This record gives sequence, structure tokens and C-alpha cells, in this order.
Amino acid sequence: MGYFPLIALLFAATAFAQSPPAWVAKSNRNAQILIDIEEKYSPESATSEGVKGLDDKISSISEERRRRVEEETRKAKAELETRLAKEQDPLVKQDLQILIDHADRNIRGSEASLKTYLPYEDVTGMVFFGVKSLLDDQIAPERRPAALVRMKKYAGMESGYVPIVAQAEQMFRDALKRPGLRYPAKVEVQKNLENTNAYVNGIQALFEKYKIAGYQPVFAKLKQQLTEYDDFVRKEVLPKSPDDFRLPPEIYKLQLEQYGADYTPAELERMAHQSFTELQGQMEELARKVAKERGYPATDYRSVIRALKQEQIKGDDILPFYKRRLADIEDILRKQHLITLPNRPAIIKIASAAETAQQPAPHMDPPPLVNNHGERGAFVLPLETQGAGGEALKYDDFSYDAVAWTLTAHEARPGHELQFDAMVEHGVSLARAKYAFNSTNVEGWGLYSEWFMRPWLPDDGKLVSLDFQLLRAARAFLDPELQEGKITPDQAMQLLENDVVCSKAFATEEVERFTFRMPGQAVSYFDGFTRLMEIRQAAEKALGPKFDVMKFHDFVLTEGLLPPDLLRKAVMEDFVAKQ
Repeated sequence: MGYFPLIALLFAATAFAQSPPAWVAKSNRNAQILIDIEEKYSPESATSEGVKGLDDKISSISEERRRRVEEETRKAKAELETRLAKEQDPLVKQDLQILIDHADRNIRGSEASLKTYLPYEDVTGMVFFGVKSLLDDQIAPERRPAALVRMKKYAGMESGYVPIVAQAEQMFRDALKRPGLRYPAKVEVQKNLENTNAYVNGIQALFEKYKIAGYQPVFAKLKQQLTEYDDFVRKEVLPKSPDDFRLPPEIYKLQLEQYGADYTPAELERMAHQSFTELQGQMEELARKVAKERGYPATDYRSVIRALKQEQIKGDDILPFYKRRLADIEDILRKQHLITLPNRPAIIKIASAAETAQQPAPHMDPPPLVNNHGERGAFVLPLETQGAGGEALKYDDFSYDAVAWTLTAHEARPGHELQFDAMVEHGVSLARAKYAFNSTNVEGWGLYSEWFMRPWLPDDGKLVSLDFQLLRAARAFLDPELQEGKITPDQAMQLLENDVVCSKAFATEEVERFTFRMPGQAVSYFDGFTRLMEIRQAAEKALGPKFDVMKFHDFVLTEGLLPPDLLRKAVMEDFVAKQ
């Protein structure tokens, strides 16, 4: 189903304390069973997570690789089940179940994909990821030349290596012999073809930036191969790719499970529509107040947000502005005793064209959480993307004053950056840092961070914060309704541009997310936030006046990326009991 949805699922990595508790050390030995498989078959991903010794290794694309991964994952699951039956420590047992569930989802996902889809790969995107994971400011200079070794192997210029594009073509053609398999959706294939130039230029720019000697002939060869692969895709894949992007219901159900959603699509649609309407009512009331404060003639929330967007921050002023806004937020967090902050600063940067092609939404690039030597995560802002046919589209959603409050709270502090920072500082187990990871666990905290910051924001910041919560409610019904055929992409675009006040660029990226980038992922924000609010309310009810919000937030972060049911258990049985 493509390379980057999987990468998005696996970007959380392993975390170690300097001297982990005995139960963590034991749990980590269990997790190593699954890590060994990833190191062997997905070295680029493992390298990006901080695993040493794999810098010159690359993945292959073949039916044999897929078969071996599934076979070894089955064996690993059986071994973990054996260990679970013998384990007495309740925390180690909990982590074993996390590992078993992860292995089981991967097995079922592999089986379903094999019997449903032709094995189409976004090879150019895969190569860019493999190179970029080694060419970065926070990668030690002595490691960076390994990116050239990887590129040689991708190009088949090292002994024993077949060009990665030839592997992808061969696997696709071999699968054509099995009747009944589906071609990838046309929108996905077209988008990948449109992204090729950004990826190829991005690869060259990275080698130039880090002055990797001798890359030019290898790059020229690889560029030629990637161009030929695009020709293959245009001639043999695109003509038979269907207009219908919808996943089979059983595949979509698996996607939702992979992303951690624990509500059914019907429940999500009902709750999200209700929340959407309620939020619009709150926004109308607040918009009238903002309009009066600023002297705007129109007072409806759409007009007020569009007026706020006119106050764009330009070019070189964006990064300094966001850094000042982060400092403002940190000041609020300290004065209101909302959460414990680390001493090290957060990083904010603007995405390159290639980085935007890979991930067009604002996001947190997490640090390597294993073997971390001071590397930090980065809050990344995209400012331009492409529409259908390669049309340049500019975002106005992330570069104005009022939006910086909620966006910084979500992606940096107290949101995602603190999630990963806590794992570096406290050293949660491998199972909780990596294999309990899913979008619901991560994004629930991000949206919750926006929510608990909101009372302390200026009125325009509150209005835009509500608008971003409105977006998350829209995601929770648009994603499943698109997959069920209840609405069309054009109708989703209209709702996002008109009612959520997204730019065309942002609305385009959102619909791509629902239809082919990561179907099922978008519901995780609403799902995770709803569950986390339920957990907080239960703790508040149990503790009454003894409830301490700072201690609650610190506790949640030190638990790692637990699923909602396990987090609720930890909060009620550990945090509440100790308070």
C-alpha cells in the first residue's frame, strides 16, 4: 500500500534510561526479538531511529523479503506468547502483550495486502528517505559518507546489488501472474509521479550541502533509473489504476486498528458531527468578540479567521516569530504550573520542497530515542505544496500570528516535543516507546495540549485553536465517509475550505491524507483526545481537590506511548492511588 504510511507508523523509536529499572531491562530483551527483524529487513527505518551499525545497509523489494518478514514475525509472536505465559511481573506482562499485539497486526496487515493489492512502491520516496536519514545536521559527520554507499546500492553499483527500481518492477510484474489483485489508486500514483522532481532535487541538494565527495556519477545513474521507473509506472501502472481510491472495508478496518482507533467508523461519524456543530457555535460567539476588538466589519467566524490570515508573517521572519511564540508558551506553562519543562531548547525549521513532498503537514521529526547523544526533535513547517497537475499551492494556514499559539503547543511544547523528550529523559521501555506507538496515542496528547493551553491564550489565539479542533472533528467524519462513499473528495475540499477555513493547499493535503496517503490516520486526533479527556475526568473525579494538573501531565508523559486502555489503568491504579 506504499512506503510512507508504514514509516509514519514506525517513526517512534526505542528509549533507554541511563540505568533502567530491572523490569524495563527485562522488557527490552523481549522487544529485541522484534527489533532484530526490523534491523534485518528495514535498516533505513532502524537507522533513523538511532540503531547503530546499519548506515550502509538498504532494504530490498521482493516477494522473498515479504515472505521472510512475515515468517519471522510469526515465530517472534509465538516466542513472545510463550514468555507471556511464564512471566510474573505485571509490567513486563503488559509490555509483552503490547509486543504480541504489534506482531499480530503486522501479520494480518501483510496477509490482507498480499491477497488484495499489487505490490506497487513509491521507490523515489523510499530512496529519498534512505538518504535523508543519514544527511542531517544532527548526524555525526563521520557517518554521513555512508549515504553515498547506500545510493550506490540503490543504483546497483555495488557488487551483489540489483538496482532498487529493477527489484520494484520485477515484483510488480511477478504479482500480475496472480489474478484478481488491485492496482493502486490513480490519485496515489499521480501524486508520486508529481513528487519525483522534488525528491530527486532534494537528494542532490543534500549531497551538495554536506559536501559528500564523488556523489555525482552515482547520482546521475540513480536519477536515470528513477526516470525510467517513472516511465514504467506511467506505461504499465497508471493506465490501469482505478479512479476509486476507497479501500476494501476489511483493509480500512485494519488501517484504523493500526492507527489505534478504538471507536467504530459509525461512532466516530456521529460524535464528530456533533462536536463539529458545537465547536462552530463556540467559534461564532468568540469571533464576534475578536471582530469587535480588532474593528472587523464581518463577525462570523469564517470572515474573522480569513481576516486574521491576512496578517501573514513573511520569509525570514517566520522562524524568529515562532521561536518567540514558543518562549511565550513556555512562560505560561511555568507560571500556571501546567507541566514540567526540560532545560534544552526546542528546534523549529522550515521544510524543504522534498521534505514537504514526503510530509506536507506540519509535524514533529522526533529525535533518535536509542543511543541519543543530545540529538533533538524538530518542529517542521511546510509552506508550499502541489495540487493536481503540479500546480504550486501556498499555505497561509501556518504563518500568521494567531495560529502560532496552537500549532506550537501541538507540535512542540507542551505537545509532541515533550512526549519524545520525556522518553529520552525517563527511559521508558522499548515496548512503550516503540511498539505501543500509534497515531491515537501520540495525536491524542497533541490535541489535548492545544486544549489545556487554550484558557491562557489571547482571544484570536483561542479562536484559531478552536478552528484547529474543528479540523480534527472534520477529519474524524470525513475520513470514514470518504471511504464509505458517502461524500466525494470535492465535497470534502469544499467543507475544509469553507467551514474549516483551510487554504486550498491545506485542504488538498488533507484530502490526500484521507484518500491515499494514510487512510484511517486522520481519525486518531479526535479519538485519542476524547479518550484522554475521559481519563483526566476519571482522575479528577477520584481525587477531587487533591487533583494536581501538573503532576497528572508529568505522569502521563512518563508512561510513554500507552494505548488509552492501558493509560487509564496506569492513571487509576498508580497515579490516583499515590495522590
